[in-house]
Amino acid sequence: MARFIFITGGVVSSLGKGLMAASLAALLQARGYRVRIRKFDPYLNVDPGTMSPYQHGEVYVTDDGAETDLDLGHYERFTGVASRQSDNITSGRIYQQIITRERRGDYLGATVQVIPHVTDAIKEFAQNETDDLDFVLCEIGGTVGDIESLPFIEAIRQLRNDLGRGNSVSIHVTLVPYIAAAGELKTKPTQHSVRELAALGVQPDVLVCRCEQPLPESDRAKIALFCNVPKEAVIPALDAKSIYAVPVQYHEEGLDNAVLNAFGILPGSAPDLSRWTDIMDRVTNPEGEVTVGVVGKYVGLQDAYKSLGEALVHGGIANKVKVNVEWIDAELFEADDADITARLEPLHAILVPGAFGSRGAEGKIASVRFAREREIPYFGICFGMQMACVEGARDLAGIPDASSTEFGETEEPVVGMITEWMSAAGIEKREHGGDLGGTMRLGAYPAKLDGNSVVSTIYGETDISERHRHRYEVNTAYRERLEKGGLVFSGMSPDGMLPEIVERPDHPWFVGVQFHPELKSKPFDPHPLFKSFIAAAVKQSRLV
Repeated sequence: MARFIFITGGVVSSLGKGLMAASLAALLQARGYRVRIRKFDPYLNVDPGTMSPYQHGEVYVTDDGAETDLDLGHYERFTGVASRQSDNITSGRIYQQIITRERRGDYLGATVQVIPHVTDAIKEFAQNETDDLDFVLCEIGGTVGDIESLPFIEAIRQLRNDLGRGNSVSIHVTLVPYIAAAGELKTKPTQHSVRELAALGVQPDVLVCRCEQPLPESDRAKIALFCNVPKEAVIPALDAKSIYAVPVQYHEEGLDNAVLNAFGILPGSAPDLSRWTDIMDRVTNPEGEVTVGVVGKYVGLQDAYKSLGEALVHGGIANKVKVNVEWIDAELFEADDADITARLEPLHAILVPGAFGSRGAEGKIASVRFAREREIPYFGICFGMQMACVEGARDLAGIPDASSTEFGETEEPVVGMITEWMSAAGIEKREHGGDLGGTMRLGAYPAKLDGNSVVSTIYGETDISERHRHRYEVNTAYRERLEKGGLVFSGMSPDGMLPEIVERPDHPWFVGVQFHPELKSKPFDPHPLFKSFIAAAVKQSRLV
């Protein structure tokens, strides 16, 4: 039977519960245990798919087509365990399921209530598909005390009783603030947060204390005394140089030992952390550095491109270089007095990421043009591939009015909404007026690469599978004219209907992909496209 680790947060948000969960899972993996991490989100959206990136950050997509919280990206990057639809639940989806059941008559006329119906649904989700696991880590979003999270805390309380003693552990992540005027760390917020959690029926077994200064032994003892946990289970969590230093840092502070002890399991020999020490050696001792410009739409919040930023780091790890990222608002290049040369010429590579809507599109097209003409390595992802096709159509294929139907009606729809395509399940259809959450091509889809292409050399194979999240596709009716302009369609869906990859073989490095390769990149297994892209940037840096 799987053992459960419940992770809550207190005092303030953004304490790093997701990174802590991912790091702990990696440590347990390094000891030979089988793990899976799940995220409970208290908000009422069914999923984050229709939420603004400025509200929620990146939407992480799984192989089975779920739009999920960005923390699932951390989980995958740290453990290598592919996340699934069943690993992320929201209050919205819980209530949607319950109301559907009630309308269907499943409750046999009973009054439907938070207890037991909502809490039972949460417990059912937590325990689903866990038979082959040693540990299931369940992260509860939000902060203890929020009204939205109360049903989840209550479900944890019930589930701990259901599982029995020794089969669950509660970890509470809190803040120990440093008051500069007093020159002291203050433990009182942690005490109050633990008291509030305990008042809801959940006594934490391990406390992870985020702090800016080292936590003195006296403060650890004080927290342990007032919060009713062993001193060894009070784990300091200081800021790290890199998120990939966090697993080793938590191990050195005793987190994995404290968790195993709370389960009554003898920790045994130390975990093999050579993978993480090697990664950190590459991060802290690079042999050079490159600068990549990301010309995007949501650059005001880097969490909107979380997986992308990490994938660039992974490309740097693979090439033993530091990757400096310049986040550039695409709208800057749409002004009449825009000096695109001053911003882009110093860069060693240019990347245009995914986005929705017309805002900033012309600035992205200008960036594509600059990269093509100046022979700077260019990587277009999703929307970035589409804009590469529009630029190629306008400037080299003799189609000056080329555009996308996403921007409005056009006589030259180089990019448009495909309403029918073939998936592993058969023909799938969508409508222009359908729900936004139901008009996407989501999840993993296969693609076949041209055996003589640049990308087949990068991948080392011609059959690939990558994750998608988009509504619009490049129109294959324009393929012949685009290829005459030098933009080769080197990857297609197996049925030949949907373009997946375009490239310019006569360019030092110019690749556009319809999918999101950043979602499958990991520090110990960098995605081949990012590995190759950063290698091209290194070569470019020697020419500048």
